[in-house]
Amino acid sequence: MAGRGVDIVFSGKPDGRDPKEWQKEHDDVIRKGGLHIIGTERHEARRIDNQLRGRAGRQGDPGSTRFLRFAGRRYYAAFRRRPCGQVMEWAGMGEDVPIENSIVNKTIEQAQIRVEGYHFDIRKHLVEYDDVINNQRKIIYGERRKILSART
Repeated sequence: MAGRGVDIVFSGKPDGRDPKEWQKEHDDVIRKGGLHIIGTERHEARRIDNQLRGRAGRQGDPGSTRFLRFAGRRYYAAFRRRPCGQVMEWAGMGEDVPIENSIVNKTIEQAQIRVEGYHFDIRKHLVEYDDVINNQRKIIYGERRKILSART
């Protein structure tokens, strides 16, 4: 995702420009519909997709978003009930067609939810494992301290 943390100002920054000319260009961009974000693929996480959608309409300005194809198929394969490719074929969608079908969007979102849950579980187990290792470390260092203090 490009432009992260950057505020996109319609018709560029007004610095050093005639304010009336800049306002006219700015209003023209708004009249034409504002910023249009084209997502070339869906991400594993809905949060990233929503960040892209959020780039379109900033500070009350108009905008729109469109995703063109479903990516991350290797990640979704283990989590989907019905392969997205089959759903997209059923809906008559090729890879160059915008993802606008509600069934396809719902299928992708369900796959994203499963992948997010899987990643959450991995992080949860990692924290649990880290707790076990920390407890063992405390015991070993405690025993080491006892041995070292007994020698002196």
